[in-house]
Amino acid sequence: MTALAVTLALAMVAAGCGTDDDSAAEDAFSGVSVTVGSKNFTEQYVLSEILIQALSARGADVTDLTDTGDTPTTRAALVGGEIDAYWEYNSTGWVEHLGNSDPEPDGEALTEAVAEADRSNGIEWIGRSTFNDTYGFAMSPEVAADTAATRFTVDAFNLSAMAEYLEENDDAIVCVEPEFPGRADGLVLFEDETGYTIPDNQLQVIDDAADVYGAVADGECDFGEIFTTDGRIDALNLRTVVDDGVFYVYNVSLNIDKEVYDQAPEAFDDLVDDILRPLSQTRITALNRRVSDGEPVSEVASDYLRTFGINPE
Repeated sequence: MTALAVTLALAMVAAGCGTDDDSAAEDAFSGVSVTVGSKNFTEQYVLSEILIQALSARGADVTDLTDTGDTPTTRAALVGGEIDAYWEYNSTGWVEHLGNSDPEPDGEALTEAVAEADRSNGIEWIGRSTFNDTYGFAMSPEVAADTAATRFTVDAFNLSAMAEYLEENDDAIVCVEPEFPGRADGLVLFEDETGYTIPDNQLQVIDDAADVYGAVADGECDFGEIFTTDGRIDALNLRTVVDDGVFYVYNVSLNIDKEVYDQAPEAFDDLVDDILRPLSQTRITALNRRVSDGEPVSEVASDYLRTFGINPE
């Protein structure tokens, strides 16, 4: 009986400590209101939902404006106060939002530079992912078969080889989403590197970036612009063109209005670090694929937060 009493007493103490910890986590953003937006592609939906669920579990009053729009629209929404936070990529910030060129190839140094420069706009950059969701190209099964002999050789099929293929096959089509041709970190990098300007008759703009992958897999496009962490690359068994470092690094950070951030800076820092630390290249790609395969984004986000103990039970 004495041993049982001691055991029960210890259990009650442990339960009390757990409750205090959970309560502290649940109250971390008490009284803080956050409107969360996102850009209009799968990875952004995943990251946005992870953030929304994590903030809500910690007492924040969260408004969900996921799928705010394309990059310029979402940035304008943040600057204009329509949203308070969304996930953005360091090279996008440096080139597209701040109007610079030649971003630092080291992701950490680049994020620090972007954060310092953007602070004058009232925007904080919180955390930095290790994964790099950069641009690239995938090729259709027919093109992949045509170039298979070079796949595992020193002369692997790279961007220069792609340019040569396009020049030799004037009916070959490159499919891209609407932002890519006009971005200073987009198609122009391929054209400057290879010396080949894709003519209008070889360039097809597809409104939804997600549709590019299927069009390439079906052979409707010979090449298609991709995001390198997109799960559809593996799901559709797409072969990608080798990039010898032409496209920039794209680590993600949370962009947040400084006034909102200043309400709970340590809590925001800790939460973003908890979210990003487990997100390796392989893991974010797997999450993206689950959503692309039809799993609800809310379930994918909840599973991630639970698996890595980010949300309090």
